[in-house]
Amino acid sequence: MTGSESGAAVGRRIGIGLMYGLWKPRVLGAWRVPAAGPCILAVNHTHNIDGPMVMGTAPRPVHFLIKKEAFVGPLDPFLQGIGQLKVDRSGTDRTAVTGALEILEQGGVLGIFPEGSRGEGDFASLRAGLAYFAVRSGAPVVPVAVLGSAERQGRVIRGLPPLRSRVDVVFGDPFEAGDGSGRRTRKALDEGTVRIQQRLSAHLADARRCTGR
Repeated sequence: MTGSESGAAVGRRIGIGLMYGLWKPRVLGAWRVPAAGPCILAVNHTHNIDGPMVMGTAPRPVHFLIKKEAFVGPLDPFLQGIGQLKVDRSGTDRTAVTGALEILEQGGVLGIFPEGSRGEGDFASLRAGLAYFAVRSGAPVVPVAVLGSAERQGRVIRGLPPLRSRVDVVFGDPFEAGDGSGRRTRKALDEGTVRIQQRLSAHLADARRCTGR
């Protein structure tokens, strides 16, 4: 196990303790995450706890690509220590890209918010980064829907879901983003992004139906 992977394993244990200690996660379909080998978790994003929630409920340690603005003060060494990747979203961050590809090459799990930033969490607008990593690495994409994290604010800690409230985390079936040709052209990436968006949107609709959210 590499240092980054062992750090992510520690992050997973911390996530389990915090998420199950503060809220009541209901996890569906975790068995769909491949037990070994590289994969990419594509997560919708409506609240700051979505990343930690997936880290604490996924069956394997996850390395998330996280905006550099989150790496402030003591959070910087902490997040890097638990295997998370700092990314500068103002341009192409080659250090982050290289780090993400290395994780996949080593058979790890990469976590991505394909919408790029927190919003409606409906996968309506995707950045091309997810398609690039999926097509370049050949790793399967597992759609993940986090539901309930932004429905209500808690009274005890403002800005967070009510303590001990239920948050649903629904993992979908893994799929290949590429067309099987191995092409990495702009056209292939654009087609991959469309393919990904269709699969993620369908998974989110299914997740909402099965959870009643």
